[in-house]
Amino acid sequence: MKEKVAAVLDKIRPSLQADGGDVVLVDVTDDGIVKVKLTGACSGCPMSTITLKNGIERLLKQEIPEVQSVQAV
Repeated sequence: MKEKVAAVLDKIRPSLQADGGDVVLVDVTDDGIVKVKLTGACSGCPMSTITLKNGIERLLKQEIPEVQSVQAV
């Protein structure tokens, strides 16, 4: 599943990079928890929680039903 998650994150990455940020995949647990690290402008952005939940998590759940949630680490 980690490879699937990485492929979806690669689709999201250009949008984040356009705003000076990025996302790094840290881990995918056996129970479907995806752990990511927001970097660059995203790491200190007050909107990062919205980006994480409404953007990254929504798209990952849509494309990979096994994903339960996304957490920033």
